[in-house]
Amino acid sequence: MTDISLPQSQPSRPWISAAAVIVASGLYSWALLMAEETWQVLSLLVLAVVATGVAIKTGFVRRVERDWAASETRLNRLAFAVLIALILVLSGSHFALLMISTVLLYFVASLGLNIQFGFTGLVNFAGAAFFGAGAYTAAVLGNVLVIPPLLILLAGGLVAMAISLPLLIPIVRTTGHYAAVVTIAFGVLFRTFLEVNEILGGPQGLMVNSMKLFGWDFYNAPSLGNLEISFYLNYALLAAGLAALVFALFRRLERSWIGLHMDAVRLDETAAACFGISVKRTKILAFLLGNVILGVSGALYGMMISFIAPASFTFSDSLLLVSIVLLGGLGSPWGGAIAAAIVVLLPEKLQLLQEYRFLLFSILVMLVLLFRPEGILPRHLRNFFPNRRTDA
Repeated sequence: MTDISLPQSQPSRPWISAAAVIVASGLYSWALLMAEETWQVLSLLVLAVVATGVAIKTGFVRRVERDWAASETRLNRLAFAVLIALILVLSGSHFALLMISTVLLYFVASLGLNIQFGFTGLVNFAGAAFFGAGAYTAAVLGNVLVIPPLLILLAGGLVAMAISLPLLIPIVRTTGHYAAVVTIAFGVLFRTFLEVNEILGGPQGLMVNSMKLFGWDFYNAPSLGNLEISFYLNYALLAAGLAALVFALFRRLERSWIGLHMDAVRLDETAAACFGISVKRTKILAFLLGNVILGVSGALYGMMISFIAPASFTFSDSLLLVSIVLLGGLGSPWGGAIAAAIVVLLPEKLQLLQEYRFLLFSILVMLVLLFRPEGILPRHLRNFFPNRRTDA
């Protein structure tokens, strides 16, 4: 008798569970941003912890990971659509849109650090300095009317890259904690330079002109009948567009041969050099590209908050950016998004933590390093055939 086995049926829509998680995350974000009482915020945090624990125990997390791997492009688009919908729903709330914009810009900055730290293994504890370089560039060039505002954002990235050039030699020749000391020293020098430089406002700081596109000032609130709309809607939408653009660049880089070289250098510099990979060029590319992204996000951040000072770009702020990368997971973009939301929103929603936020983040980082060293959403092993189905 011939044994005829029918092929196992594959689910027609393998992305449904991951799509449900995206939509639920959007609803949860709306509830958290609209919560005003401390008990409401704490209840939502407990709900998130319980739901995450149940999802891990029941295996739902693995199912979502499989769905995401099978339909990543579609789900990324859905996530962006949910983000835009969230911004439009909260279009009348100044605070909520400011928080969303700040989270998005910190997320973009974490992508720059992830190229250095997560991909190549370059330790950069001067992230706030390059972020601030972009903000100060926006403050200085914002008074020059002949320069288009979008070019000012690009100029912020180029200036951040330019001031990092003197660090290339020590960065390339050192590794580990030696490289960390180099970047820490640079961050301290950068703040000292800003404080003693009267042209850049000294310790008092500078005002930053707002973003203007096609004659539209972003400090003017859009009008839609009698509906009250916040002017932060302009910045939230632009920050979302910037985050989507940098995220796409990040994923392209990760899957390219350049990203493969970066991974090889991070894992073993000697082995990478034996296979013909230029370790120096790879490190230089990662360091400069990451700082460009930090500078661009800093320039838009400066335009949004309209005032900057040296106290806004200290070593502590650099540690916050590093904590986002460590909490989210080295090289994990979506983990960085969750970590950025935690770092930005928790101190603002729980005012009792405002004075102890650095202590809180230190405890969180230590807990993650002890119990989940790969981060909240760890980066998976490189898949050279993303569309190929394998039996699990």
